[in-house]
Amino acid sequence: MTTKPKARKFRIKRASPTPGSNPTAVPDDREDEAARPSEPEAPQERAASIPAADTASPREVESENTIDAIRQEGLTGRQLRMARRVAQKHGLAPTSDFDAVRLLRAKGIDPFQRSNMLELVVPSQPGADQGGSQLPTPTPGTTTERVQLPQTVPVKPTQLPSTEVSPADRRAQEIRNIQHDISRRRRKKMGLLLVRLAFFVALPTFLAGYYFYAIATPMYATKSEFLIIQNEGQGGTGPLGGLLPTQFATNADSIATQGFLQSKDAMLRLDRDVGFKSHFTQGWIDPIQRLSDNPTNEEAYKTYKKNVKIGYDPTEGMIRMEVAAADPQVSAEFSRALISYAEERVNNLSQQKREDQMRDARQGFERADAERRAAQEALVRLQIEGSTLDPEGVIASLRTQIGQVETQLIEKEIELASLQNNARPNRSRVEAAQGEVAILEQQLEKLNNRMTDVSKGENSLAELAARIQIAQADLAARDMMLQSALQQMEQARVEASRQVRYLTVAVEPIAPEDATYPRAFENTILAFLVFAGIYLMISLTASILREQVTS
Repeated sequence: MTTKPKARKFRIKRASPTPGSNPTAVPDDREDEAARPSEPEAPQERAASIPAADTASPREVESENTIDAIRQEGLTGRQLRMARRVAQKHGLAPTSDFDAVRLLRAKGIDPFQRSNMLELVVPSQPGADQGGSQLPTPTPGTTTERVQLPQTVPVKPTQLPSTEVSPADRRAQEIRNIQHDISRRRRKKMGLLLVRLAFFVALPTFLAGYYFYAIATPMYATKSEFLIIQNEGQGGTGPLGGLLPTQFATNADSIATQGFLQSKDAMLRLDRDVGFKSHFTQGWIDPIQRLSDNPTNEEAYKTYKKNVKIGYDPTEGMIRMEVAAADPQVSAEFSRALISYAEERVNNLSQQKREDQMRDARQGFERADAERRAAQEALVRLQIEGSTLDPEGVIASLRTQIGQVETQLIEKEIELASLQNNARPNRSRVEAAQGEVAILEQQLEKLNNRMTDVSKGENSLAELAARIQIAQADLAARDMMLQSALQQMEQARVEASRQVRYLTVAVEPIAPEDATYPRAFENTILAFLVFAGIYLMISLTASILREQVTS
Protein backbone atom coordinates (compact mmCIF):
# COMPACT_ATOMS: atom_id res chain seq x y z
CA MET A 1 0.00 0.00 0.00
CA THR A 2 1.35 3.36 -0.99
CA THR A 3 0.91 6.35 1.32
CA LYS A 4 1.28 9.96 0.46
CA PRO A 5 4.57 11.54 1.50
CA LYS A 6 4.30 13.93 4.40
CA ALA A 7 5.48 17.45 4.00
CA ARG A 8 8.32 18.53 6.21
CA LYS A 9 7.78 21.17 8.85
CA PHE A 10 9.72 24.38 8.60
CA ARG A 11 10.50 27.20 10.94
CA ILE A 12 10.83 30.59 9.37
CA LYS A 13 13.85 32.65 10.36
CA ARG A 14 13.07 36.33 10.09
CA ALA A 15 16.56 37.59 10.75
CA SER A 16 16.99 40.72 8.58
CA PRO A 17 15.13 39.66 5.47
CA THR A 18 16.07 41.53 2.25
CA PRO A 19 13.39 43.06 0.12
CA GLY A 20 12.27 40.84 -2.74
CA SER A 21 13.93 37.71 -1.38
CA ASN A 22 12.22 34.73 0.20
CA PRO A 23 13.06 33.81 3.76
CA THR A 24 15.13 30.73 4.29
CA ALA A 25 13.13 27.65 5.26
CA VAL A 26 14.88 25.51 7.84
CA PRO A 27 13.55 21.98 8.39
CA ASP A 28 12.51 21.18 11.90
CA ASP A 29 10.62 18.18 13.34
CA ARG A 30 9.03 20.27 16.08
CA GLU A 31 5.76 22.05 15.51
CA ASP A 32 5.95 25.70 14.83
CA GLU A 33 5.06 27.68 17.91
CA ALA A 34 3.90 30.55 15.75
CA ALA A 35 1.28 28.27 14.17
CA ARG A 36 -0.64 27.97 17.41
CA PRO A 37 -3.98 29.79 17.71
CA SER A 38 -3.35 33.39 18.50
CA GLU A 39 -4.48 34.54 21.90
CA PRO A 40 -6.57 37.70 22.25
CA GLU A 41 -4.51 40.78 22.28
CA ALA A 42 -3.92 42.49 25.58
CA PRO A 43 -5.66 45.82 26.20
CA GLN A 44 -2.29 47.58 26.11
CA GLU A 45 -1.45 46.07 22.73
CA ARG A 46 -4.88 46.97 21.42
CA ALA A 47 -4.50 50.50 22.67
CA ALA A 48 -1.05 50.71 21.06
CA SER A 49 -2.38 49.42 17.78
CA ILE A 50 -5.12 52.07 17.65
CA PRO A 51 -2.74 54.95 16.76
CA ALA A 52 -1.03 52.70 14.20
CA ALA A 53 -4.37 51.90 12.60
CA ASP A 54 -5.12 55.59 12.32
CA THR A 55 -1.90 56.23 10.39
CA ALA A 56 -1.91 53.04 8.25
CA SER A 57 -2.58 53.08 4.50
CA PRO A 58 -5.86 51.85 3.01
CA ARG A 59 -4.10 48.69 1.80
CA GLU A 60 -2.84 47.91 5.27
CA VAL A 61 -6.27 48.60 6.74
CA GLU A 62 -7.83 46.24 4.23
CA SER A 63 -5.17 43.63 5.05
CA GLU A 64 -5.93 43.98 8.77
CA ASN A 65 -9.66 43.65 8.14
CA THR A 66 -9.10 40.52 6.08
CA ILE A 67 -6.92 39.00 8.81
CA ASP A 68 -9.58 39.82 11.43
CA ALA A 69 -12.20 38.10 9.30
CA ILE A 70 -9.97 35.03 8.96
CA ARG A 71 -9.33 35.08 12.70
CA GLN A 72 -13.09 35.03 13.35
CA GLU A 73 -13.52 31.88 11.22
CA GLY A 74 -12.31 29.78 14.13
CA LEU A 75 -9.53 27.90 12.30
CA THR A 76 -7.72 25.21 14.21
CA GLY A 77 -4.01 25.15 14.91
CA ARG A 78 -3.46 22.26 12.51
CA GLN A 79 -5.11 24.21 9.66
CA LEU A 80 -3.01 27.26 10.38
CA ARG A 81 0.22 25.22 10.37
CA MET A 82 -0.82 23.61 7.09
CA ALA A 83 -1.43 27.08 5.61
CA ARG A 84 2.04 28.19 6.73
CA ARG A 85 3.69 25.19 5.06
CA VAL A 86 1.71 25.66 1.82
CA ALA A 87 2.68 29.37 1.75
CA GLN A 88 6.32 28.41 2.17
CA LYS A 89 6.01 25.91 -0.69
CA HIS A 90 4.74 28.67 -2.92
CA GLY A 91 7.51 31.02 -1.94
CA LEU A 92 5.39 33.43 0.04
CA ALA A 93 6.64 35.36 3.10
CA PRO A 94 3.71 35.52 5.59
CA THR A 95 4.12 37.39 8.82
CA SER A 96 1.73 35.06 10.67
CA ASP A 97 -0.42 32.01 10.11
CA PHE A 98 -3.46 34.16 9.37
CA ASP A 99 -1.38 36.25 6.96
CA ALA A 100 -0.40 32.99 5.21
CA VAL A 101 -4.08 32.12 4.73
CA ARG A 102 -4.70 35.63 3.35
CA LEU A 103 -1.81 35.49 0.91
CA LEU A 104 -2.79 32.02 -0.36
CA ARG A 105 -6.41 33.06 -0.85
CA ALA A 106 -5.25 36.23 -2.64
CA LYS A 107 -3.38 33.97 -5.11
CA GLY A 108 -6.41 31.71 -5.49
CA ILE A 109 -4.90 28.76 -3.61
CA ASP A 110 -6.97 26.75 -1.16
CA PRO A 111 -4.58 26.11 1.79
CA PHE A 112 -6.86 23.43 3.28
CA GLN A 113 -7.42 21.26 0.18
CA ARG A 114 -6.23 17.66 0.68
CA SER A 115 -3.93 16.69 -2.22
CA ASN A 116 -0.96 14.54 -2.80
CA MET A 117 2.34 16.14 -2.17
CA LEU A 118 3.40 15.12 -5.65
CA GLU A 119 0.61 17.22 -7.05
CA LEU A 120 2.24 20.28 -5.56
CA VAL A 121 5.29 19.74 -7.77
CA VAL A 122 4.62 20.89 -11.34
CA PRO A 123 6.98 21.08 -14.35
CA SER A 124 8.94 24.19 -14.68
CA GLN A 125 7.18 26.57 -17.03
CA PRO A 126 7.82 30.05 -18.02
CA GLY A 127 6.53 32.42 -15.43
CA ALA A 128 7.16 30.11 -12.52
CA ASP A 129 8.32 31.58 -9.23
CA GLN A 130 11.63 30.99 -7.58
CA GLY A 131 10.34 28.08 -5.56
CA GLY A 132 9.71 26.04 -8.67
CA SER A 133 5.94 26.19 -8.35
CA GLN A 134 3.55 27.65 -10.88
CA LEU A 135 0.39 29.37 -10.11
CA PRO A 136 -2.65 27.76 -11.66
CA THR A 137 -3.96 29.65 -14.67
CA PRO A 138 -7.69 29.58 -15.03
CA THR A 139 -9.17 29.02 -18.47
CA PRO A 140 -10.54 32.19 -19.99
CA GLY A 141 -14.26 32.36 -19.82
CA THR A 142 -14.55 29.73 -17.13
CA THR A 143 -15.05 30.14 -13.39
CA THR A 144 -13.75 27.63 -10.89
CA GLU A 145 -15.29 27.77 -7.39
CA ARG A 146 -13.73 25.75 -4.62
CA VAL A 147 -15.38 25.03 -1.35
CA GLN A 148 -12.86 25.61 1.38
CA LEU A 149 -13.81 23.82 4.53
CA PRO A 150 -14.25 24.54 7.40
CA GLN A 151 -14.63 28.15 6.30
CA THR A 152 -18.06 29.70 6.08
CA VAL A 153 -19.98 30.07 2.84
CA PRO A 154 -19.39 33.57 1.51
CA VAL A 155 -22.40 35.82 1.35
CA LYS A 156 -23.15 37.53 -1.89
CA PRO A 157 -22.29 41.17 -1.77
CA THR A 158 -25.14 43.58 -1.48
CA GLN A 159 -25.47 47.25 -1.92
CA LEU A 160 -26.16 47.80 1.79
CA PRO A 161 -23.78 49.86 3.95
CA SER A 162 -20.87 47.90 5.39
CA THR A 163 -21.38 46.38 8.81
CA GLU A 164 -17.70 45.97 9.48
CA VAL A 165 -16.53 47.90 12.53
CA SER A 166 -13.10 49.35 12.82
CA PRO A 167 -10.77 47.82 15.44
CA ALA A 168 -10.79 51.06 17.46
CA ASP A 169 -14.60 51.14 17.63
CA ARG A 170 -14.71 47.44 18.43
CA ARG A 171 -12.23 47.88 21.30
CA ALA A 172 -14.21 50.85 22.62
CA GLN A 173 -17.36 48.77 22.43
CA GLU A 174 -15.67 45.95 24.35
CA ILE A 175 -14.52 48.42 27.03
CA ARG A 176 -18.07 49.76 27.32
CA ASN A 177 -19.39 46.21 27.61
CA ILE A 178 -16.89 45.47 30.40
CA GLN A 179 -17.89 48.65 32.21
CA HIS A 180 -21.58 47.79 31.84
CA ASP A 181 -20.89 44.28 33.18
CA ILE A 182 -19.01 45.68 36.19
CA SER A 183 -21.85 48.13 36.87
CA ARG A 184 -24.41 45.34 36.56
CA ARG A 185 -22.52 43.13 39.00
CA ARG A 186 -22.16 46.05 41.43
CA ARG A 187 -25.88 46.74 41.22
CA LYS A 188 -26.58 43.07 41.79
CA LYS A 189 -24.30 42.93 44.85
CA MET A 190 -25.81 46.13 46.21
CA GLY A 191 -29.28 44.71 45.76
CA LEU A 192 -28.33 41.50 47.57
CA LEU A 193 -26.78 43.57 50.37
CA LEU A 194 -29.96 45.62 50.71
CA VAL A 195 -32.04 42.44 50.81
CA ARG A 196 -29.85 40.96 53.54
CA LEU A 197 -29.96 44.19 55.55
CA ALA A 198 -33.72 44.35 55.20
CA PHE A 199 -34.14 40.73 56.30
CA PHE A 200 -31.60 40.61 59.13
CA VAL A 201 -31.68 44.22 60.43
CA ALA A 202 -34.67 46.22 59.22
CA LEU A 203 -37.31 43.53 59.73
CA PRO A 204 -36.27 42.62 63.32
CA THR A 205 -35.99 46.32 64.16
CA PHE A 206 -39.48 46.94 62.78
CA LEU A 207 -40.90 44.04 64.79
CA ALA A 208 -39.20 45.31 67.96
CA GLY A 209 -40.49 48.85 67.38
CA TYR A 210 -43.98 47.54 66.72
CA TYR A 211 -43.90 45.65 70.01
CA PHE A 212 -42.65 48.65 72.00
CA TYR A 213 -45.13 51.09 70.43
CA ALA A 214 -48.27 48.96 70.05
CA ILE A 215 -48.11 45.77 72.17
CA ALA A 216 -45.98 46.37 75.28
CA THR A 217 -47.94 47.02 78.49
CA PRO A 218 -47.02 50.34 80.18
CA MET A 219 -45.06 49.88 83.40
CA TYR A 220 -45.05 52.44 86.24
CA ALA A 221 -41.81 52.76 88.21
CA THR A 222 -41.70 54.07 91.78
CA LYS A 223 -38.34 55.44 92.87
CA SER A 224 -37.09 55.73 96.44
CA GLU A 225 -33.80 56.40 98.21
CA PHE A 226 -32.65 55.42 101.69
CA LEU A 227 -29.43 55.12 103.65
CA ILE A 228 -28.19 53.12 106.64
CA ILE A 229 -26.63 54.95 109.62
CA GLN A 230 -25.17 53.70 112.89
CA ASN A 231 -25.15 55.09 116.44
CA GLU A 232 -21.85 56.68 117.50
CA GLY A 233 -22.90 58.35 120.80
CA GLN A 234 -21.64 57.75 124.36
CA GLY A 235 -24.31 56.13 126.46
CA GLY A 236 -23.26 57.71 129.81
CA THR A 237 -23.53 61.34 128.79
CA GLY A 238 -27.24 61.55 129.37
CA PRO A 239 -30.57 60.09 128.39
CA LEU A 240 -30.20 61.32 124.77
CA GLY A 241 -26.42 61.28 124.52
CA GLY A 242 -26.34 57.95 122.71
CA LEU A 243 -28.75 59.00 119.99
CA LEU A 244 -27.62 62.42 118.90
CA PRO A 245 -24.29 61.96 117.03
CA THR A 246 -24.57 59.53 114.12
CA GLN A 247 -22.63 58.74 110.96
CA PHE A 248 -22.98 56.61 107.86
CA ALA A 249 -22.79 52.88 108.32
CA THR A 250 -20.08 50.78 106.75
CA ASN A 251 -20.26 49.66 103.11
CA ALA A 252 -20.71 46.06 104.22
CA ASP A 253 -24.09 46.84 105.84
CA SER A 254 -25.37 48.64 102.74
CA ILE A 255 -24.10 45.92 100.43
CA ALA A 256 -25.72 43.26 102.62
CA THR A 257 -29.03 45.15 102.50
CA GLN A 258 -28.78 45.53 98.74
CA GLY A 259 -28.11 41.81 98.35
CA PHE A 260 -31.11 40.96 100.52
CA LEU A 261 -33.46 43.16 98.48
CA GLN A 262 -32.26 41.49 95.27
CA SER A 263 -32.55 37.96 96.67
CA LYS A 264 -35.21 35.33 96.17
CA ASP A 265 -36.02 35.53 99.88
CA ALA A 266 -37.26 39.11 99.48
CA MET A 267 -39.29 38.08 96.39
CA LEU A 268 -40.99 35.20 98.26
CA ARG A 269 -41.80 37.43 101.23
CA LEU A 270 -43.17 40.12 98.91
CA ASP A 271 -45.33 37.50 97.22
CA ARG A 272 -46.68 36.26 100.58
CA ASP A 273 -47.46 39.75 101.89
CA VAL A 274 -48.53 41.71 98.79
CA GLY A 275 -49.05 39.13 96.00
CA PHE A 276 -46.20 39.68 93.55
CA LYS A 277 -46.97 36.64 91.38
CA SER A 278 -50.70 37.30 91.19
CA HIS A 279 -50.08 40.84 89.93
CA PHE A 280 -47.90 39.75 87.00
CA THR A 281 -50.17 36.83 86.01
CA GLN A 282 -53.07 39.11 85.03
CA GLY A 283 -54.38 38.58 81.50
CA TRP A 284 -54.22 42.20 80.33
CA ILE A 285 -50.41 42.26 80.61
CA ASP A 286 -48.62 41.53 77.32
CA PRO A 287 -47.34 37.95 76.84
CA ILE A 288 -43.67 38.87 77.07
CA GLN A 289 -43.99 40.52 80.49
CA ARG A 290 -46.79 38.31 81.82
CA LEU A 291 -46.14 35.26 83.99
CA SER A 292 -47.82 31.95 83.39
CA ASP A 293 -50.85 30.90 85.41
CA ASN A 294 -48.84 28.84 87.91
CA PRO A 295 -45.34 30.26 87.70
CA THR A 296 -42.42 28.67 89.48
CA ASN A 297 -40.23 30.60 91.87
CA GLU A 298 -37.47 30.76 89.26
CA GLU A 299 -39.76 32.32 86.65
CA ALA A 300 -41.13 34.80 89.17
CA TYR A 301 -37.60 35.63 90.33
CA LYS A 302 -36.56 36.48 86.74
CA THR A 303 -39.49 38.89 86.49
CA TYR A 304 -38.63 40.26 89.95
CA LYS A 305 -35.05 41.05 88.89
CA LYS A 306 -36.33 42.83 85.74
CA ASN A 307 -38.80 45.01 87.65
CA VAL A 308 -36.88 45.66 90.91
CA LYS A 309 -33.61 47.52 90.33
CA ILE A 310 -31.40 48.50 93.27
CA GLY A 311 -28.18 50.50 93.11
CA TYR A 312 -25.70 51.50 95.79
CA ASP A 313 -23.49 54.61 95.70
CA PRO A 314 -20.43 54.01 97.95
CA THR A 315 -19.38 57.67 97.89
CA GLU A 316 -22.66 58.91 99.35
CA GLY A 317 -23.79 55.73 101.10
CA MET A 318 -27.18 56.03 99.39
CA ILE A 319 -29.22 53.03 98.21
CA ARG A 320 -31.52 53.81 95.26
CA MET A 321 -34.42 51.49 94.48
CA GLU A 322 -36.79 51.45 91.51
CA VAL A 323 -39.82 49.15 91.52
CA ALA A 324 -41.91 48.77 88.33
CA ALA A 325 -45.41 47.34 88.11
CA ALA A 326 -48.38 47.49 85.77
CA ASP A 327 -50.32 49.66 88.26
CA PRO A 328 -48.84 52.79 89.90
CA GLN A 329 -50.44 52.12 93.32
CA VAL A 330 -49.20 48.54 93.32
CA SER A 331 -45.72 49.78 92.43
CA ALA A 332 -45.69 52.15 95.43
CA GLU A 333 -47.01 49.36 97.68
CA PHE A 334 -44.24 47.02 96.54
CA SER A 335 -41.66 49.73 97.24
CA ARG A 336 -42.90 50.42 100.77
CA ALA A 337 -43.00 46.71 101.59
CA LEU A 338 -39.42 46.22 100.42
CA ILE A 339 -38.26 49.21 102.51
CA SER A 340 -39.87 47.70 105.60
CA TYR A 341 -38.14 44.38 104.91
CA ALA A 342 -34.82 46.19 104.56
CA GLU A 343 -35.34 48.06 107.84
CA GLU A 344 -36.08 44.84 109.67
CA ARG A 345 -33.04 43.16 108.20
CA VAL A 346 -30.86 46.16 109.15
CA ASN A 347 -32.01 45.96 112.74
CA ASN A 348 -31.10 42.29 112.90
CA LEU A 349 -27.66 42.67 111.33
CA SER A 350 -25.74 43.09 114.67
CA GLN A 351 -28.33 41.87 117.13
CA GLN A 352 -26.53 38.60 117.89
CA LYS A 353 -23.24 40.37 118.45
CA ARG A 354 -24.84 42.92 120.78
CA GLU A 355 -26.53 40.18 122.77
CA ASP A 356 -23.28 38.23 123.18
CA GLN A 357 -21.39 41.29 124.39
CA MET A 358 -24.06 42.24 126.92
CA ARG A 359 -24.38 38.66 128.18
CA ASP A 360 -20.65 38.36 128.86
CA ALA A 361 -20.50 41.75 130.60
CA ARG A 362 -23.55 40.96 132.72
CA GLN A 363 -22.13 37.60 133.80
CA GLY A 364 -18.83 39.23 134.84
CA PHE A 365 -20.65 41.85 136.90
CA GLU A 366 -22.79 39.27 138.65
CA ARG A 367 -19.75 37.15 139.51
CA ALA A 368 -17.87 40.18 140.98
CA ASP A 369 -20.92 41.16 143.02
CA ALA A 370 -21.22 37.66 144.48
CA GLU A 371 -17.54 37.57 145.47
CA ARG A 372 -17.77 40.99 147.13
CA ARG A 373 -20.81 39.87 149.11
CA ALA A 374 -18.89 36.77 150.33
CA ALA A 375 -15.97 38.97 151.50
CA GLN A 376 -18.33 41.21 153.46
CA GLU A 377 -19.92 38.21 155.16
CA ALA A 378 -16.47 36.86 156.21
CA LEU A 379 -15.50 40.23 157.75
CA VAL A 380 -18.73 40.37 159.73
CA ARG A 381 -18.18 36.85 161.11
CA LEU A 382 -14.68 37.75 162.29
CA GLN A 383 -15.97 40.84 164.06
CA ILE A 384 -18.68 38.82 165.79
CA GLU A 385 -16.18 36.20 166.93
CA GLY A 386 -14.10 38.83 168.75
CA SER A 387 -17.17 40.46 170.32
CA THR A 388 -15.88 43.71 169.12
CA LEU A 389 -16.17 45.68 166.12
CA ASP A 390 -12.67 47.23 166.43
CA PRO A 391 -9.81 45.06 167.85
CA GLU A 392 -7.30 47.71 166.98
CA GLY A 393 -9.16 50.20 169.16
CA VAL A 394 -9.10 47.79 172.14
CA ILE A 395 -5.35 47.31 171.86
CA ALA A 396 -4.81 51.04 171.53
CA SER A 397 -6.95 51.67 174.64
CA LEU A 398 -4.88 49.14 176.65
CA ARG A 399 -1.69 50.78 175.55
CA THR A 400 -3.05 54.19 176.56
CA GLN A 401 -4.09 52.93 179.97
CA ILE A 402 -0.69 51.28 180.53
CA GLY A 403 0.99 54.53 179.62
CA GLN A 404 -1.17 56.54 182.01
CA VAL A 405 -0.62 54.08 184.85
CA GLU A 406 3.14 54.14 184.31
CA THR A 407 3.08 57.94 184.35
CA GLN A 408 1.14 58.01 187.63
CA LEU A 409 3.47 55.37 189.10
CA ILE A 410 6.53 57.43 188.26
CA GLU A 411 5.01 60.54 189.83
CA LYS A 412 4.14 58.67 193.03
CA GLU A 413 7.58 57.14 193.23
CA ILE A 414 9.12 60.60 192.86
CA GLU A 415 6.82 61.95 195.60
CA LEU A 416 7.69 59.02 197.89
CA ALA A 417 11.38 59.55 197.30
CA SER A 418 11.06 63.26 198.13
CA LEU A 419 9.27 62.42 201.41
CA GLN A 420 11.88 59.91 202.35
CA ASN A 421 14.67 62.40 201.80
CA ASN A 422 13.46 64.48 204.82
CA ALA A 423 15.22 63.98 208.11
CA ARG A 424 12.03 63.47 209.95
CA PRO A 425 9.48 62.46 207.24
CA ASN A 426 5.81 62.35 208.04
CA ARG A 427 5.11 58.77 208.63
CA SER A 428 1.47 58.88 207.61
CA ARG A 429 2.29 60.62 204.36
CA VAL A 430 5.09 58.18 203.55
CA GLU A 431 2.82 55.24 204.17
CA ALA A 432 0.09 56.78 202.03
CA ALA A 433 2.59 57.35 199.18
CA GLN A 434 3.89 53.83 199.51
CA GLY A 435 0.33 52.50 199.40
CA GLU A 436 -0.43 54.48 196.19
CA VAL A 437 2.78 53.20 194.56
CA ALA A 438 1.82 49.62 195.40
CA ILE A 439 -1.65 50.09 193.96
CA LEU A 440 -0.26 51.57 190.74
CA GLU A 441 2.19 48.71 190.38
CA GLN A 442 -0.58 46.18 190.80
CA GLN A 443 -2.73 48.01 188.22
CA LEU A 444 0.20 48.16 185.79
CA GLU A 445 0.80 44.47 186.21
CA LYS A 446 -2.85 43.72 185.45
CA LEU A 447 -2.78 45.88 182.36
CA ASN A 448 0.43 44.19 181.15
CA ASN A 449 -1.09 40.78 181.76
CA ARG A 450 -4.17 41.74 179.79
CA MET A 451 -2.03 43.08 176.97
CA THR A 452 -0.12 39.81 177.01
CA ASP A 453 -3.36 37.87 176.84
CA VAL A 454 -4.49 39.99 173.88
CA SER A 455 -1.19 39.58 171.97
CA LYS A 456 -0.79 35.83 172.53
CA GLY A 457 -3.01 32.79 172.02
CA GLU A 458 -5.24 31.44 169.22
CA ASN A 459 -8.13 33.73 170.05
CA SER A 460 -6.07 36.76 170.83
CA LEU A 461 -7.11 40.19 169.66
CA ALA A 462 -3.92 40.51 167.57
CA GLU A 463 -4.72 37.42 165.54
CA LEU A 464 -8.30 38.51 165.24
CA ALA A 465 -7.14 41.94 164.14
CA ALA A 466 -4.87 40.41 161.49
CA ARG A 467 -7.68 38.25 160.16
CA ILE A 468 -9.97 41.24 160.10
CA GLN A 469 -7.34 43.22 158.16
CA ILE A 470 -7.05 40.41 155.61
CA ALA A 471 -10.81 40.27 155.31
CA GLN A 472 -10.94 44.01 154.85
CA ALA A 473 -8.25 43.87 152.16
CA ASP A 474 -10.17 41.10 150.41
CA LEU A 475 -13.33 43.16 150.58
CA ALA A 476 -11.50 46.17 149.10
CA ALA A 477 -10.23 44.00 146.22
CA ARG A 478 -13.74 42.70 145.60
CA ASP A 479 -14.99 46.25 145.58
CA MET A 480 -12.47 47.13 142.87
CA MET A 481 -13.40 44.07 140.84
CA LEU A 482 -17.07 44.92 141.15
CA GLN A 483 -16.35 48.47 140.01
CA SER A 484 -14.38 47.16 137.01
CA ALA A 485 -17.18 44.74 136.09
CA LEU A 486 -19.65 47.58 136.31
CA GLN A 487 -17.51 49.69 133.97
CA GLN A 488 -17.17 46.80 131.52
CA MET A 489 -20.90 46.26 131.49
CA GLU A 490 -21.43 49.94 130.87
CA GLN A 491 -18.87 49.91 128.06
CA ALA A 492 -20.52 46.85 126.53
CA ARG A 493 -23.83 48.61 126.65
CA VAL A 494 -22.29 51.62 124.89
CA GLU A 495 -20.72 49.38 122.23
CA ALA A 496 -24.01 47.58 121.74
CA SER A 497 -25.85 50.85 121.30
CA ARG A 498 -23.09 52.02 118.92
CA GLN A 499 -23.57 48.97 116.71
CA VAL A 500 -27.27 49.57 116.27
CA ARG A 501 -28.16 50.29 112.61
CA TYR A 502 -30.90 52.67 111.54
CA LEU A 503 -32.52 52.85 108.09
CA THR A 504 -33.38 56.41 107.13
CA VAL A 505 -35.60 56.98 104.09
CA ALA A 506 -34.38 60.01 102.14
CA VAL A 507 -36.92 59.82 99.26
CA GLU A 508 -40.32 58.41 100.06
CA PRO A 509 -41.95 56.12 97.44
CA ILE A 510 -44.70 58.01 95.60
CA ALA A 511 -46.95 56.43 92.97
CA PRO A 512 -46.19 57.84 89.47
CA GLU A 513 -48.85 59.29 87.20
CA ASP A 514 -47.24 58.53 83.80
CA ALA A 515 -45.84 55.26 82.56
CA THR A 516 -42.09 54.91 82.80
CA TYR A 517 -41.65 51.89 80.54
CA PRO A 518 -41.39 50.95 77.75
CA ARG A 519 -39.18 53.66 76.32
CA ALA A 520 -40.23 52.97 72.75
CA PHE A 521 -37.84 55.20 70.81
CA GLU A 522 -34.74 54.39 72.88
CA ASN A 523 -35.49 50.67 72.86
CA THR A 524 -36.08 50.67 69.08
CA ILE A 525 -32.77 52.42 68.43
CA LEU A 526 -31.06 49.98 70.78
CA ALA A 527 -32.62 47.03 68.95
CA PHE A 528 -31.40 48.44 65.61
CA LEU A 529 -27.85 48.81 66.94
CA VAL A 530 -27.90 45.29 68.38
CA PHE A 531 -29.16 43.66 65.18
CA ALA A 532 -26.77 45.72 63.04
CA GLY A 533 -23.85 44.72 65.26
CA ILE A 534 -24.80 41.04 65.08
CA TYR A 535 -25.09 41.21 61.28
CA LEU A 536 -21.74 43.00 60.99
CA MET A 537 -20.00 40.41 63.17
CA ILE A 538 -21.49 37.51 61.18
CA SER A 539 -20.55 39.16 57.86
CA LEU A 540 -16.97 39.82 58.94
CA THR A 541 -16.63 36.28 60.26
CA ALA A 542 -17.98 34.80 57.01
CA SER A 543 -15.66 36.99 54.90
CA ILE A 544 -12.62 35.99 56.94
CA LEU A 545 -13.50 32.31 56.73
CA ARG A 546 -14.13 32.56 52.97
CA GLU A 547 -10.78 34.27 52.45
CA GLN A 548 -9.00 31.63 54.54
CA VAL A 549 -10.63 28.80 52.60
CA THR A 550 -9.96 30.25 49.13
CA SER A 551 -6.37 31.36 49.88
